[in-house]
Amino acid sequence: MRYWAAAIQTDLPNPADRQALPERVSLLLERIDQAVLGYAPFGDVRLVVFPEFAHAAPIYPTVEELRDRLAVPLPNEQTDRYLRKARQHGVYIQTGTFLETDPRYPDCVFNTTCLIGPEGLLAKYRKVHPWLPWEVHASPHDLPGYTEPLFPVTATEIGVLGCAICYDWLFPEAIRELAVQGAEVLLRVSAYMDPWGATPPMDWWTLVNRCRALENMAYVVAANQGASLSHYPPFSWPGGSMIVDYDGRILAQADPGPGDKIVVAPLDLGALRAERERRRGHHFLAHRRVEAYTAQRQAAFPAGRLADGPLTLASNDAATQSAKVRLVARPSAETRS
Repeated sequence: MRYWAAAIQTDLPNPADRQALPERVSLLLERIDQAVLGYAPFGDVRLVVFPEFAHAAPIYPTVEELRDRLAVPLPNEQTDRYLRKARQHGVYIQTGTFLETDPRYPDCVFNTTCLIGPEGLLAKYRKVHPWLPWEVHASPHDLPGYTEPLFPVTATEIGVLGCAICYDWLFPEAIRELAVQGAEVLLRVSAYMDPWGATPPMDWWTLVNRCRALENMAYVVAANQGASLSHYPPFSWPGGSMIVDYDGRILAQADPGPGDKIVVAPLDLGALRAERERRRGHHFLAHRRVEAYTAQRQAAFPAGRLADGPLTLASNDAATQSAKVRLVARPSAETRS
């Protein structure tokens, strides 16, 4: 199977309240039309990925303010609009993130992206690694008794898709969770700011996307926020949205810098599957020695912390400090030997 994917980055003013959401979704639906129809002479765009905060950024510092002004339940009438567009064009849409409320967790706001295809709303992914200390979104990891999959993958007619959000991608373990469940196309919904974005000398954005692709033998479709400083202060957002193949080769990338941009490239699922089947060398998924990685079984960041109430910047800092204390504890010489 061969089709085209589109990473669509945005440079739009940040909404102050949820009343702006319908107009914002209308603009994003237009971008889907532009990607599908504009590139039709070259290939069938079947997959569209938007950046983190495409609907709204968390401009308020507390959970209460975010919940009162910006957060919405999912699904809702806006995801229904995405569904109609998915059916119109026969595409799969990884939405930009919503700030999500869930009545089961009244003290929480989640940073959530939805995978929507012609069949319906197929998966919700809630960011597991909020960008600490500033983000006070709840991680499902922090909720006692949370039973939904932390890293869902979805089998579709265009391949097995798995998604994670922005800072999640700085943790190889997180993206490997998607790959070992069979993900063939890894989707990055991101708002990665300067100076760590798509511009030298740091350019963590390109480096991480290429590494996650090759180490998991999977395509990466990564949409980054392209907002200017005036739209999403206090940061500027360098865009650089990109598509990478399973050997870490960049197939397409937007020029670094803010702006609304669409980048497209073909994904060849047949070639990927043949490589996974054929290879004996550099088969990173098959050559893992999971029993050897004992350090990964040691707890670091505290789980279940939302039992103590809504998150704050101060509680994020305290949790980080407790995790750092665990890291500096060293095994005894007898244990090491």
